[in-house]
Amino acid sequence: MMAMALRCFWHLPSLLYRSSFAVTRGLPLAPTGCPSLLLDGCRQCVHQVLLTRQLATKKAKGKGQSQAKVNISAALVEDIINLEETSEDMQAVVEALKEDLNRNLSVRTSPGALDHIIVMTKDGKFPLNQLGQISLKSPQLIVVNMASFPESTAAATKAIRESGMNLNPEVDGTIIRVPIPKVTREHRESLAKLAKQSTNKSKEALRKVRSKSINQIKKSKSKVSEDTIWLLEKQIQQMADSAAAEMDKLLAAKTKELLG
Repeated sequence: MMAMALRCFWHLPSLLYRSSFAVTRGLPLAPTGCPSLLLDGCRQCVHQVLLTRQLATKKAKGKGQSQAKVNISAALVEDIINLEETSEDMQAVVEALKEDLNRNLSVRTSPGALDHIIVMTKDGKFPLNQLGQISLKSPQLIVVNMASFPESTAAATKAIRESGMNLNPEVDGTIIRVPIPKVTREHRESLAKLAKQSTNKSKEALRKVRSKSINQIKKSKSKVSEDTIWLLEKQIQQMADSAAAEMDKLLAAKTKELLG
């Protein structure tokens, strides 16, 4: 069944350039042994390989043309690549960005914002809340008690200062005092800049997921048709574009929130 379905990819180039009417009425004849002979041509195989094929409503960049979308059945190409895993990896990058924006970039600095600041110690990397007790001393002051790991006080102070949150910690023994910045226009713009930087880093991580998947597909060039490779690459690019668009929406919403 897998082999038969993949053989039908050879008929797909013409289908991708026809209208939806042609797809349902003018399909080529099925190859010998195709499981969809009873359904008049390769219609069933095409449905299995392209579960949904639709024309995007958005215009192609700079050309004013509609873009063909493909959605390949993960089950039919599982021997080449795990599309579900690729989708999960891309979504994980989006979720990590969402968590970072919500937790670390707020106009009002809260104790929770310091929890996951990473501290470099001689024993490795640790979140600040695993090394010190973080509490809100007053509306204008956060205190970090490093009594449990006094040897990491200097490293924790450095991590807070370099967190990009516009914080200037002060050390008194094993106590780190962190004055909460006033909400000025400059502070808001600084946070918005950090939000954009975080989004760009996440997009770079997304590109790495995409590249890894495409490289995996290319390893199967000797086993499957060029059309199969092309469709899979297009599918993965669409998945990456969708994830990047979601990131842009998160950034837009956070920027609007920060700049008030």
